[in-house]
Amino acid sequence: MAVEYTREGNVGYITLDKPPANSYDYSFMEELGQCIRSAADDGEAGAVILCSASERFFSAGADIKAFNANTTDDNMKMIRTAHEGLAEIARIPKVFIAQIHATALGGGLEMALACDLRFGAQGEYYLGLPEATLGLLPGNGGTQRLPRLIGVSRALDLMVTGRRLSPAEAYELGILDRLFPAGQLEEETRKYAEGLAAGATGAIGSIKLAVHRGIEKPLAEGLEIERELVEPLFDSEDAREGISAFMEKRKPEFGKSV
Repeated sequence: MAVEYTREGNVGYITLDKPPANSYDYSFMEELGQCIRSAADDGEAGAVILCSASERFFSAGADIKAFNANTTDDNMKMIRTAHEGLAEIARIPKVFIAQIHATALGGGLEMALACDLRFGAQGEYYLGLPEATLGLLPGNGGTQRLPRLIGVSRALDLMVTGRRLSPAEAYELGILDRLFPAGQLEEETRKYAEGLAAGATGAIGSIKLAVHRGIEKPLAEGLEIERELVEPLFDSEDAREGISAFMEKRKPEFGKSV
């Protein structure tokens, strides 16, 4: 398989593993969607990490040879499959973290942009959306997610030029949320995910859903979504434990409510 879902403890892992560069085609995107759904259905996983088995690439993007050999209908089928699978991430009440240690270009970066957070390693590799240099546009969500993340003008600059960013530049622009020494990325990402999975997962998941559901709506509608999501939390075991622990001046011991 080109994409595999596994779990270690309370953290799920979606691993891209299609040598040599994790370049994707239709079957790759289909497998990715299946793994995203597996992560959603895994009640033991409180957070999910998207990572790569390759030392040199997170993902180099589309398999250009397959693109060239396909009909337009074939390519659009792949894009629709990618859109559907990646859009699922925003609807899942678990935080997805892209763990990026190597080059992420085109659809490779777009997979990471669909995640809630992106943690990167320091090093000599690149991130970018170079589709314009092929006469195309970033078709797996890049034109929509990148401007929402870093602002319209900065995103446009990156996409129309197709220029590549170093990890430090990507961190400065806000594409990467955290930047760690290369030897610490895996451990630090795992620790972060484990911390979320051991926390008030019902509240954490509801925070994520409130943000994604409300961000593009008028404030009044966003606040209504917030009210709908906070109400059941008042009756949750995690809230009772969190409030009791605060009153008793001790560390809360949250159960699982994903």
